[in-house]
Amino acid sequence: MNRDFIGYLLGLIIFIIAIPYVMFLASGSPNPAVLSLIQMSILIIMAIIGIGLSIWSIVYMKNVGGGNPFDAFNHEVAPRTNSLMTDGPYGICRNPMLLGVFIYHVGVLIALMSIGAVIVFIIEVLIMNVQVRKEEQRLKKDFGKDYEDYVKKSNRFLPKIN
Repeated sequence: MNRDFIGYLLGLIIFIIAIPYVMFLASGSPNPAVLSLIQMSILIIMAIIGIGLSIWSIVYMKNVGGGNPFDAFNHEVAPRTNSLMTDGPYGICRNPMLLGVFIYHVGVLIALMSIGAVIVFIIEVLIMNVQVRKEEQRLKKDFGKDYEDYVKKSNRFLPKIN
């Protein structure tokens, strides 16, 4: 099986299916029929925006960066990028894929309205922050001053407001 495919499949399973499901379970498994039209609409809009941003970032990374996003705690799951990307979705922030995932997951939080789901989200953000910091060390080693300059001009997860 192609290593790129494995990376994409793992990302889909973990971020699009598993984490929202764990959030759902942590919320006490509410009946989806009780979600208000507003909650459901917000979830759908945020899912489209968030997943769309993540897919744009993945496609951009593959085409421009020549690699795959799935690099888990210094273990290469699929081929790493060989070019530093600072424009396209990477002009928004340094981790637009995760920004997209977080947007989607905030939509899930709004739909679930549960402290349990919030706790799962906070744990996810903390774990991903550790992962990203390790990834940033590798990027600094791979791309040197160019990466350091990019870090000065961009935020880790959120768009930089000038």
